[in-house]
Order: sequence, then C-alpha cells, then structure tokens
Amino acid sequence: MRNLFDELTFILQRLSLASFVDLALVTLIIFAVLLFIRNTRAMVLLRGFLLLYVVISLFTVIFELPAFSWLVRNSVPAILVAIPVIFAPEIRRVLERFGRASTILSGRSRQGAGRDVIQSLAHAAIRLSERRFGALIVLQRLDSLEEYVETGVAMGAQVTPELLLQIFYPNTPLHDGAAIIADDRVIGASCVMPLSSSGVLSESAERRMGLRHRAALGTSEISDAVALVVSEETGAISVAFGGRMIQRLGRERLEGVLRAFYRPVESESVVERFLARYLPFLLPDPPEESEN
Repeated sequence: MRNLFDELTFILQRLSLASFVDLALVTLIIFAVLLFIRNTRAMVLLRGFLLLYVVISLFTVIFELPAFSWLVRNSVPAILVAIPVIFAPEIRRVLERFGRASTILSGRSRQGAGRDVIQSLAHAAIRLSERRFGALIVLQRLDSLEEYVETGVAMGAQVTPELLLQIFYPNTPLHDGAAIIADDRVIGASCVMPLSSSGVLSESAERRMGLRHRAALGTSEISDAVALVVSEETGAISVAFGGRMIQRLGRERLEGVLRAFYRPVESESVVERFLARYLPFLLPDPPEESEN
C-alpha cells in the first residue's frame, strides 16, 4: 500500500500543462465513447469489464501474487482480441456516426419541416391513435434514407393527415412498414427499417412494444432521423430520436417534440449544425409563426 501512495505522489509531482492537456483529451475520448454506447447492452458489459479490472488491479497491487499476476498478464492479449468481437455492433455504429459527422463540416443545410407539416403529422398521429391504427412515420433529416425508400413503394405526395390515414389503414397494401418523409413530402411507404438490438425496449416498463417500436428505435440509432410510432394495441404515440424514445405523447407535446427535433437549420455555423444533429434540445426554440 505504501508503494502505491509513493507512486501516486511521484506522478502528481511530474504533472505539467501538457500533462493536463493530455489527460483532458483522453477524458474527452472516453466521454465520447460512453455517449455513443449509452442505453445499449455494451454499457452493461463495459461495467463488468471495469469492475473486473479494478478488482484484479487491487489484488495485484496490494498482495504479492506472482502466479495470479502472470495469468493476468498473459490473458490481456486474448481480452484485447475478444473486445472487438463482443462490441462489434457498437463499434460499427460509432464508426458510422463518425462517418456521418463529416457532413457537419460541409455547407449543406437541410430543409426542415414547416409548421403546417408538423401540424399535419400531429393531427394524423392523433387520429391514428384514436382508431388504434398502427403506424411508423420516419422524418429524414441530414442522413439520407434512400436505401430504405428502395425497400418500399416510392412516392412524392404532399404530407396530409388524410394521406397518412390512408397509408396506415389496416389491410391496405401500404400499411405494413414505414412511411418516410423528406422535404415536406412523403417519399416512400411500406419501407423496411432496421430493428434495434440495444435492449432498451426490453428493459422498459412498457412491455407491449413490438416491431414498430423496435424499428423506430433502430432507425434513430443508425441515422439522425426522427421516428414517430403509433401503437396498434394501445394507441400510444411515441417519438424516437438519437437512440432514445419519448413515450405517451399528447398532441401539444408531440408538436413541441417534433419542432425541437426536426427544426430547419438555416445558419452556416458548424456549431449549430452539430447541435442540430446530436443535441437539438440545446438550440433556442424557433419563433412562433403567425396564425394569420
């Protein structure tokens, strides 16, 4: 134990400005990794690894255990090889997000939904909820969803509550799958979206969530899209964004959530484009439009 305190004192005495910058960069990288894998099964596995590492480190520092220390040293290479295999989905998701982040530095801005479109979406969601019609509506932002549009029926129709009700009317050809909206138009219907494998919904108190909710959450995990889902069993309205799901939304709150997550980005500021993509709730609310 005395050797441990001596080593800590020696390290503190050698700290400099460059050391603080070095530590800050390492902390930032660790924070970014934790931010990307939050609410996933990888977080549970990571906690187990960290706990095991701390316990083993304490044993090897406090007690003289030559055989145990030898076993730990020789097990490290196998653990390093196993980590990419265990965390393969999360690593792929992180790399995809870093790849999509390159568009933040470009001058491209998106066309956000106007007030009329958001009101149409909210009105349609309420009517679908009242009739217990299951629905999945995906709102494209910066990330292209063209590959998923190709799995369904291409459209180019204006967004109206009547159109969305007709799409998701039970037993019609287009009701099964997602409707994708981009540039204030429905560009695809009956589209097949990726399912979430994070386990967030299985840990939720709401156990009656099915494939639509998993598809909504999965879409929000692999892109910056906003997914609106209506439960066929309960009529509950939920919105998924950034790998998180907001449940049981009424009309007023639903409109507020859609305006916050699907707002237009007119500024060329790199910071504002980054916030609009990953932390939209930090941006100021847009001015209210006149009803006249």
